[in-house]
Amino acid sequence: MLFFMVMRANNLKISVALAFILTAIPAMALQPASQDLTPQFVTAGVTVQDLRAVEVGGIVVLRGRTTDPAAAQQAATVAATLGYARVANLIQVVEVADDARIERAAERRLAGFRGLDGTQISVDSTNGVLRLTGKVSSELQKDMAASVVRNIDGVRSVQIALQR
Repeated sequence: MLFFMVMRANNLKISVALAFILTAIPAMALQPASQDLTPQFVTAGVTVQDLRAVEVGGIVVLRGRTTDPAAAQQAATVAATLGYARVANLIQVVEVADDARIERAAERRLAGFRGLDGTQISVDSTNGVLRLTGKVSSELQKDMAASVVRNIDGVRSVQIALQR
């Protein structure tokens, strides 16, 4: 009796898996193919960092980053001139990093953190990339310094060049 129950359960599992496969394969075949349009946008003079333009089912999806809102708008205009009426413009317009403000904030935070007493840390910021140089007493202080400055507004990344 137990043998037949196990066989029935296995047959049910096989039937469910087979039904899934038979319905999933035709559904995957119906998915619209995407076409990379990025070279056409670059040729048209769109200057967006990490630009990616893809056409999916008649919709052009634009991705990338820029500090200039006009560049993001230009990308949408180029899509229209290429004959696409539907455009999903997902280009991020980011603010220019205020490096002087970032450096001041980092210096204040590092100076106010008691776990970093006795260290000699210099701070430099270029386009939101914060670089910490100098001397620390331990690896733990390196990690502390990085975590203290990582969440300052405008910081895109932190580079650590601290020596023991």
